[in-house]
Amino acid sequence: MIQENTLSGIQVLEICNVAAGPYCGMLLADMGADVIKVENPSGGDTLRSWAPITDGYSENFASLNRNKRSVTLNLKDPDDLARMHALVAQADVLLENNRPGVMERLQLGYEQLRQINPRLVYCSISAYGQSGPRSREGGFDLTLQAMSGLMSVTGTPGGDPIKCGVPVCDFAAGLYGAFAISSALHAVNRDGQGTHIDVSMLGATMGIAALQTSQYFGTGQDPQPLGSAHPRNAPYQVFRCKDGHFGMAAGNNTLWQAVCQVVNRPDLADDPRFPDPTARAANQEALRDILEAIFIHDTAATWLDRFNQAGVPCAPLNTYSMVLEDPQVQHMDWVQNLELPNGVETRTFASPLRFNDRTSSIRQRPPALGEHNAEVFADLPQGNHS
Repeated sequence: MIQENTLSGIQVLEICNVAAGPYCGMLLADMGADVIKVENPSGGDTLRSWAPITDGYSENFASLNRNKRSVTLNLKDPDDLARMHALVAQADVLLENNRPGVMERLQLGYEQLRQINPRLVYCSISAYGQSGPRSREGGFDLTLQAMSGLMSVTGTPGGDPIKCGVPVCDFAAGLYGAFAISSALHAVNRDGQGTHIDVSMLGATMGIAALQTSQYFGTGQDPQPLGSAHPRNAPYQVFRCKDGHFGMAAGNNTLWQAVCQVVNRPDLADDPRFPDPTARAANQEALRDILEAIFIHDTAATWLDRFNQAGVPCAPLNTYSMVLEDPQVQHMDWVQNLELPNGVETRTFASPLRFNDRTSSIRQRPPALGEHNAEVFADLPQGNHS
């Protein structure tokens, strides 16, 4: 029976900072891998300094580093580099998100480490990839949202460029990395040879934009920002009502017929502007005006109840405080208690994956800097390191 500890027995060395790499490492740790986070003794992962700080400990850092162990190594020091090489010899995976060239200068590049461990799965996450004209350029989520085209379709028509509020480029790269690592481990078991995985934030962000790139390939025209609306379907957006807004998506003709019944306008089903999703999308401004003139007379809760009863997908416009308290989130056991290294108990959003109708519990709190030096280094040929 498949369990959430499917990667139990896999050891991962994580040499990463901030978001994309640590998120990738956490996904592997959630699946049972032993993730050893290798940090610089002076400060460690820079995310450790990000607010909110609770009694000296970053809750941002905690949210991306559960189920991991932390060791400190100065990788420019020969003795510490030797310890790192010893760790590599017994590891299954090395994960890093430095600029291309940095690991080679540290004598930790893939070609160098495969001589130590030919079965090593080595995953590099970077802004633009390990080769090519932009490979040496750095990048953060903001710059990749701009570069990838994501900002060109985010926001309202004619408005200023808008960044997606969630760092989607970081986390898309982390997700691709975890998927690729898991796939490569299967190949190692089959063939006995490791590999170097090149994950770029640019490629990952463009990869999840398949609908936008295919729209360009099919029409020769750039997709445009539409606010909350959809380029190929309507009604499919956020609507204004008496006390705010709500979202409603009638993604096919059957649902559109249901919308017409809910708003008591059966005539709209026969309107020549609205016969199918493509026509409704082409005339969605007029359709929105018609519907909002009706929605303005009742509250969001009222309309959500009516549409839910009719089987039309709809949702409130939640804040994070609201959705984290939603009964569905509570039922799935996604919000769990998390102890910080200083003993303070906070909460976190745990793994959203469920195996056999059960959400994984958090096995290990996020680590203090260098907390596991003694136990990790104890069995290495170089001896203990403190």
